[in-house]
Amino acid sequence: MSAPAAASYRAYFIGDACLCWSLGSAIERLTSLRILFVYRRLLADDRLAAMGVHDVVPSYTALAVHADPWSDWQEIERLVVRHFQGLPESEAELRGRSQRHVLPVAYQGVDLPRVAECSGLSPDEVVERHAAPEYMVAMIGFRPHFPYLLGLDPRLATPRLATPRLSVQAGAVAIGGEQTGVYPEASPGGWNIIGLTDPRLLDAVRPGDTIVFKRRVP
Repeated sequence: MSAPAAASYRAYFIGDACLCWSLGSAIERLTSLRILFVYRRLLADDRLAAMGVHDVVPSYTALAVHADPWSDWQEIERLVVRHFQGLPESEAELRGRSQRHVLPVAYQGVDLPRVAECSGLSPDEVVERHAAPEYMVAMIGFRPHFPYLLGLDPRLATPRLATPRLSVQAGAVAIGGEQTGVYPEASPGGWNIIGLTDPRLLDAVRPGDTIVFKRRVP
């Protein structure tokens, strides 16, 4: 597959109905902003549906285009590549417009002491640092409406549980490695639970939006 000029992107198929464009393997803010910028461009391009495209999905470092297997993939690729070219240089231009969501959190999660121990902070300091940033929704994945967020304080990075739980409560706010997110529904999971919010608030969250956690007293 060809790649956009003067860029290190590579394109590759996953099966016969999904074509991906990758900007590398490192999880970093600028890469996510570029992916999300192209994602918004594609959502606004009504030519895609006529080409058989039925879904566009961003991740931290790649963008996946899902279409009918019999689609003209060369035509799809040419269109997507044009959207990857001429990206803005500044973060402000890449960000564009987004929705800001405030999620009240009762920070009484079962793994809050573990995160505190791993970070060398007190539980209150963990809460303060977790609630301080304005997080960017880099992608939605794992479960419908599960937001993967960029902006976690590096001090709070905590290894996942050695044995995942069979069921995590819907609305659990958790940390897994260098990532933080919210479980939208009860499901298995191995992230460290530090609090609880209303999972219904996640229904309106989209890639590229921002999330702020606000400490709530139960």
